[in-house]
Amino acid sequence: MKHIPRKRFGQHFLSDPGIIDAIVRAIAPRAGQPMVEIGPGLAALTQPLVERLGRLTVIELDRDLAARLRAHGQLDVVESDVLKVDFAQVAKALAATKIRVVGNLPYNISTPILFHLLEYVQVIEDQHFMLQKEVIDRMVAAPATGAYGRLSVMLQWRYAMEDVLFVPPGSFDPPPKVDSAVVRMVPYATPAEVDAALLSELVQVAFSQRRKLLRHTLGRWLDERGYAGSFDTQRRAEEVPVDEYVALAKSACY
Repeated sequence: MKHIPRKRFGQHFLSDPGIIDAIVRAIAPRAGQPMVEIGPGLAALTQPLVERLGRLTVIELDRDLAARLRAHGQLDVVESDVLKVDFAQVAKALAATKIRVVGNLPYNISTPILFHLLEYVQVIEDQHFMLQKEVIDRMVAAPATGAYGRLSVMLQWRYAMEDVLFVPPGSFDPPPKVDSAVVRMVPYATPAEVDAALLSELVQVAFSQRRKLLRHTLGRWLDERGYAGSFDTQRRAEEVPVDEYVALAKSACY
């Protein structure tokens, strides 16, 4: 029976063989590697991956699709909302210190998924995701550009990222109304040590009114915390590099 894509799950199924092959080559799976795929859908990417890996863990929320996937002899199916999955436990179940994570993420919840995975970065070797191109542009954006924002800072603090492949709407069934792309995310081995919750709050405050100078937003936040250090608040949020936000979060702890 043909599966009807469900709008509430943001389902757009990859169908272009050339794009699928290019994604698999970018991921470069090797036999025996512990890998987890988020949102396998109709297994367009799943099948070529598992052929190379031997076995693959997949996370699927749609119960009809999960039932289909269970019939595949080489897949371990986790039927769940990915935002509720403990990836440290997944790694433990795979007897792996590090896992590789891939997927065509639902575009309507892609940012929450990225922040959820950030909590488990210590057990992740790398991530390859299909996302809305606009989101990837924000993820890899440089300071002093319109795309640079909270997502840029929070992810660039923890990952080296690369936009590796453009994917047009016609590569999906049904075609989305936006362009897509594939991003590679590799966690830094020795990231700057900082309180992630504090950094997140600081950056959120900074970009809350991105058109205004930071003295109107972050400056007041720092004053309320009794911050006595030197930080130039005569700039807009998008002008501050990632390393300065991280350094400020570290010094604002004390």
